[in-house]
Amino acid sequence: MAEFTVARFAGDGVGPEVMAEADKVLSAVGGAFGHRFRAIDLLLGGAAIDRYGVPLRGEDAAAAAAADAILLGAVGGPAWDSPTRAVRPEQGLLALRKRLGLYANLRPVALLSPLVDASPLKGALVEGVDLLVVRELTGGIYFGRPSRRWRERRGRAAVDTLVYREHEIVRVVRLAFDLARTRRRRLASIDKANVLESSRLWRTVVSEIAADYPDVDLEHVLVDAMAMHLVRNPARFDVVVTENMFGDILTDEASVIAGSIGLLPSASLGAAHAGANGRRLGLYEPIHGSAPDIAGQNRANPIGMILSAALLLRWSLGLEREAVAVETAVADAVAAGALTADLVTVDHHALSTSAMGDAVAGRVQAA
Repeated sequence: MAEFTVARFAGDGVGPEVMAEADKVLSAVGGAFGHRFRAIDLLLGGAAIDRYGVPLRGEDAAAAAAADAILLGAVGGPAWDSPTRAVRPEQGLLALRKRLGLYANLRPVALLSPLVDASPLKGALVEGVDLLVVRELTGGIYFGRPSRRWRERRGRAAVDTLVYREHEIVRVVRLAFDLARTRRRRLASIDKANVLESSRLWRTVVSEIAADYPDVDLEHVLVDAMAMHLVRNPARFDVVVTENMFGDILTDEASVIAGSIGLLPSASLGAAHAGANGRRLGLYEPIHGSAPDIAGQNRANPIGMILSAALLLRWSLGLEREAVAVETAVADAVAAGALTADLVTVDHHALSTSAMGDAVAGRVQAA
């Protein structure tokens, strides 16, 4: 029996509810395939602020770094949202990514066939959408210094600094090219090279790296044009790579293609472990937020969290067969009509969070 240690940050809002369903599915995987997943529960975000006064303790970050992989539910909420707060939940997540060297965020966007009508876009536009956004995660404007506010004679002012260094661009772009080689061999690089010097460096580096990948078709797309393409013709894209803030915005836009932000997973990855057949330390989380308006109501969609656990199996534990089993169980459950409230128009037809987890876990066990 293989044993793995998974650090769990349930987080805030609906985070603990969807985390429970991912745990349920991992337990089903363990039973079906002969593995044991040992959980370590840690605090991050608002929950950590309330308990310890900081969004992430050093000892919790160290425990996460020592684990085989990390699961995260969600962070944030109205209780900690005041713009005047010096300590905010998101600071803990940014610090954890930076400390662990998680430089690439993978967000797959694929539409399950039974959910075509759930997408706000026309069915003809979303049929066949299967794209992967690779977002640089530890550079850019979210980490640049100086970042501060001040008051001057004519009023208040603020500055944020956008900095990118060549090595930060190189590592995430090479990963994106490598991933494109495993898919349809098309890569779109997103920037704002007509305005920003940082984007001109980004485009230059991407073009240089492309020479090492003659089998991958590369196109450069301005970020504002990409925002339009995602709603006009999303099926044309395969792998998309971009910087931190652009990736943050575009992936939230892309999430509606699938019909609900609650459906989509993400993986934040570091460098591959030496001799580990491509396995990487990673933090896995659904792309949705903490959804405080439905927290505690057993109404949240756990599919994004469950599919994040599938990515954990694939990228950090090297368990491809098990990852496919979870993804197949999700697709089969949805095809059989297992839908949560965000995907149906009549509440009494909707499954609860826990019932949706049961539907997926049951199919993993049966498989």
